[in-house]
Amino acid sequence: MSRLPDWLEPLPDAQEQRRLDQWAIEQHGIASIELMERAGTGLAELVHERAGSGRVVVVCGKGNNGGDGYVAARVMRERGRAVEVLTLAPGEELRGETRANFERLPGAPARSFEPAALTGAAAVVDAILGTGFVGEPRQPAAGAIDAINAVGERAAVIACDVPSGVNASTGEVYGVAVRATATATFHAAKPGLWIAPGKGHAGAVRVIDIGIPPGGPADPSVGLIGDGVTDAVPRRGSESTKFAAGSVLVCGGSTGLTGAPCLASESAMRAGAGYVTALVPASLNQIFESRLLEVMTVPLPDRDGSLHPEGVEEVLERSARAGALVLGPGLGRAPDAAQVARTLAVAVQLPLLLDADGLNAHAERLGSLAQRTAPTVLTPHAGELGRLLGRDSAEVQARRLPCAREAASEAQAVVVLKGDDTIVTDADGRVAVSRGGAAALATAGTGDVLSGAIGAYLAKRMDPFHAACAAVFVHARAGQLAATGIGSEGVIARDVIDALPRALPAAG
Repeated sequence: MSRLPDWLEPLPDAQEQRRLDQWAIEQHGIASIELMERAGTGLAELVHERAGSGRVVVVCGKGNNGGDGYVAARVMRERGRAVEVLTLAPGEELRGETRANFERLPGAPARSFEPAALTGAAAVVDAILGTGFVGEPRQPAAGAIDAINAVGERAAVIACDVPSGVNASTGEVYGVAVRATATATFHAAKPGLWIAPGKGHAGAVRVIDIGIPPGGPADPSVGLIGDGVTDAVPRRGSESTKFAAGSVLVCGGSTGLTGAPCLASESAMRAGAGYVTALVPASLNQIFESRLLEVMTVPLPDRDGSLHPEGVEEVLERSARAGALVLGPGLGRAPDAAQVARTLAVAVQLPLLLDADGLNAHAERLGSLAQRTAPTVLTPHAGELGRLLGRDSAEVQARRLPCAREAASEAQAVVVLKGDDTIVTDADGRVAVSRGGAAALATAGTGDVLSGAIGAYLAKRMDPFHAACAAVFVHARAGQLAATGIGSEGVIARDVIDALPRALPAAG
């Protein structure tokens, strides 16, 4: 049985793709040179679509990636295209199918790479390093990558399978990497094409069918979130009550940060929760009463506008009648508030979502969450995940997938690492990746909107990994819908909340 549900589009890593290739060759009798022919032909077609007219330069490395490039060059020449082929390795160093396609190249032979040959090209094909490459590119590959990037603003850059220098399995970039306009990838997309920083190098991703049959020995643990993720979100029926639709508690707020719990509470309502209660500092309660017309408020003991540990028992009492707790929006970093977050995280016996300063209260204390028996979902951005792991945020940005998996394992929780490539991973290493494409979400408060939506789905008793993935999908779609008509620059978090009902497709 696959590790991935059917609403995740599998993204095989480099090793898994190699197993699929070998399976197709050995079990289905598909010759490896035929796989290369189909890959190169698909690459040539993408170049034709992206480049328009003009000269194409194909830069080929030593391995199979270079072989795909030689096929693409031959196909384009046979179709009458002006193509120049540059190689980083002489023909006598090539082996197998790569050598065969090097020798089949019609017209002018490939010549040694020279940066000047890229000048004036309409398109450059990067066929230097393939999916199996890991590490920092060395010369001459590094110099060729730099030269390709130097002409990238004036020419279409099409990557073969993966931009050279990008780790196809994780998206990590250790040194220089090609910045492509588009990437032709074969059989299936790879994780590194959808996870930053690799995603930023891949451009538009085109999956080329090279004839590998469905199934096979690979069982990917990473997948792209698809439309079907929302099919299992419970909808209200004629017999539903406000409590059956899901009861959510939102605990947080402090002086200057009253907006965050308001946004999370309103988001939970718009995402389908039937009953939402905001647990907030008593001295600020009037603000919440005037703002939250559809949400109940419960004033908790506070000191100078921040929650005090004396209020923990009230929250625990309320939690006995709720379906999920969203803890942290606007909580602030006062020591008392941090203690509230740490105490509640351990004591509360219902699904818990930790966000914002609820996460910061657990900086370098992730292990304390592993003792929880109810589901836990963490929704950090890179800075917050860095604090949880005791790392610099730049390291998290550079190693997003490994860091998210590490945190999920340590906390025994679902981790939602936010970004255009939002990553959802559970303690078993299963990973879902958002397609993103919602620039409107790059504004204050949208993280609180996501927290409220996840809280609503948790309160509906969804599996926590599925709940997080569904909310990430709906949140991104709501961002896109909110931008319709007003553009991404004008969207505020409230617009995203208002779009949530339209972002959740009607039940079939």
